[in-house]
Amino acid sequence: MENFNTRLDVSQVLDAVEKVKAEFAKIIVGQHAAIDLIIAAILADGHVLIEGVPGVAKTLTAKILARTINTDFSRIQFTPDLMPSDVLGTSVFNTKTSDFEFRQGPIFSNIVLIDEINRAPAKTQSALFEVMEERQITIDGKTYLMPPPFMVVATQNPVEQEGTYRLPEAQLDRFLFKIEISYPSVEEEVSILQGLHARKGFNDLNVLQPVLTVAQIESFRDIIQDVHVEPKLFQYIANIIQETRRSGDIFLGASPRASIYLMSAAKALAVMRGRDFITPEDVKFMALPILRHRIILTPEKEMEGFSADDVIKRIMEKVEVPR
Repeated sequence: MENFNTRLDVSQVLDAVEKVKAEFAKIIVGQHAAIDLIIAAILADGHVLIEGVPGVAKTLTAKILARTINTDFSRIQFTPDLMPSDVLGTSVFNTKTSDFEFRQGPIFSNIVLIDEINRAPAKTQSALFEVMEERQITIDGKTYLMPPPFMVVATQNPVEQEGTYRLPEAQLDRFLFKIEISYPSVEEEVSILQGLHARKGFNDLNVLQPVLTVAQIESFRDIIQDVHVEPKLFQYIANIIQETRRSGDIFLGASPRASIYLMSAAKALAVMRGRDFITPEDVKFMALPILRHRIILTPEKEMEGFSADDVIKRIMEKVEVPR
């Protein structure tokens, strides 16, 4: 890692990031980019959507993340018959007090794993709109604030279509990142087999230690807010987002929320790389996970076999990089 004379002291953040990565490495083989993005999401106070075929450790990754932070964790398995009250909670009549009392649902936690988020219908998916954006829930006219930090880690399978409900654009836009986990390499798969054989066939999450506290996360987020951004990089980010709206390959471009998230994610990555200022490379690295779920290609481009990533890469090549 390069050394920089920084105005901000980012050494504590770097130390914590390395500790979190070490905990992941106890069980997860490879997936370095995905792990970097998940850590960046915590630092940038964002939610994450993890997409991958069955068996690539999407759920396991979220569980390990929760184990590395000394905080509350809950898991919600989304199913076609799941109701909004099963997620948010409901008011129950108390015969002793002759009054209704609110019983909190599993969403009331710090890190919430929503497994197979696209298996629940739109009615249940929409229950997440308020809590993901405003970190609060309003039920029966009363507002309940979520305890910080609050992070939703959702998973979905990109292949299976039967029995699933596509996430609407408004829901997707609330996720900071869409992380795509691919198959491991041959070498990584050999390491997976060797590790599982050594652990006698199961992943014991009890070997993981919490290495981050809520107070640390809050202090790290304050540091990230102070990361320096050159004026030309504000322009660079804005030009990238504007190009998604002008491109003839894209039916629906990215919103201003995308530019805000791109700047926040680049700040988090800069600190993770030991700097107190962002560079064009930080912005480039974050462009794909920030934008791939926020744009809709034209039908013609989809028929030609282009993916969102293909079009975003074209845009990144077209937009002039500041020097």
